Amino acid sequence: MSAPHKVERVDEIDLARVRHVALLSRLDLTDDEVQRFSRDLTGILVHINKLAALDLTGVEPTSHALALENVFRDDEPAPSLDNEQALANAPEKEDDCFRVPQII
Repeated sequence: MSAPHKVERVDEIDLARVRHVALLSRLDLTDDEVQRFSRDLTGILVHINKLAALDLTGVEPTSHALALENVFRDDEPAPSLDNEQALANAPEKEDDCFRVPQII
């Protein structure tokens, strides 16, 4: 089994790194956009570093902060539209069906 991959700790996303990622992503960023992304991404790293500094010993991993409940209603049969109601606003109809343009 291989050793875990050690991640380089980055405290700031400098302009050169933003330009490099933009180049790899084939993005044509203006100088203002490069500076804005550098500031925004550095701000995100500050928050990530704060989270990384927390002692989470004994804290169970979760996928959500709050318990989730299914908010769907029960799937029960209910009255539906009849053919005439369903076709009432159809732009074209033929033999009690929607008429659509031929694709092939």
